Amino acid sequence: MGLFDIFSRSPAQKAEKLKTKLSQKYGDPSTRQAAIEALGALYVPEATEALLSRFTFSVEPQTRDAEEKETVFHLLGQRGETAAEAIQAFLKHHEVGSSWALRTLQSILPEAQTLGFVCEFLQKLSRTYSRSSEKKLVLLQYLADKQHPTIPSATLPFLDDMTDDVKINALLVLAKHPTEEARIPILELLLAPSTAKRVQIHALEALYTSGLPVQGYREKVESLLSPPWYLNRAGVLRRLDESTPKEPSQKEATPKNEDK
Repeated sequence: MGLFDIFSRSPAQKAEKLKTKLSQKYGDPSTRQAAIEALGALYVPEATEALLSRFTFSVEPQTRDAEEKETVFHLLGQRGETAAEAIQAFLKHHEVGSSWALRTLQSILPEAQTLGFVCEFLQKLSRTYSRSSEKKLVLLQYLADKQHPTIPSATLPFLDDMTDDVKINALLVLAKHPTEEARIPILELLLAPSTAKRVQIHALEALYTSGLPVQGYREKVESLLSPPWYLNRAGVLRRLDESTPKEPSQKEATPKNEDK
């Protein structure tokens, strides 16, 4: 290599060189910071991928780690929708850094597009083996307070996940998106002998929040219940300590002229 060859490197080659410096977990923090800033000035796919790699590891102290990742978040956000494809690829292929990547994707895409991607990806993720639950948890937690027609179908398979935390987060999502297709899977999870106690508790909470009835399973469900849980006549789960009943009281349901 000649003396001036370094100046003739392509942007992609520069990005690869800077990625090496950015990845020095135990190196001089100023070296990482300089690499991050230099990559931020390179608007090529390789630079975007290099910046995303900063989400895959942590450094000490935690305050510095958060500052560096926040800087990367803003630099990627400046790229706008041109970075979306790389971020989606990152989410698909990396087990670590999902939370930061999803947050970045949210910042550059309309919510409908982000939701569509997450739901579609979850459906694929449920059919593949994953060593870590982090990505599943991040994506399910994102869906909990969102509205999209495919959320229930994207979430249901995770009731069969091997990890209890994933099952619990799937229940939290389904509780807010009650559908008939979710009713029986939630009941079967509740009643399965292998279901952990804490998962059962969340299954009861999901039935209670969603208002889904236990039709066809009443005796089995009642055998599991203890105060404050009980089933009303319609087979809907209720709590004895409800401060505001979910169904109208008899007094509210009766016209005033009939009270006389």
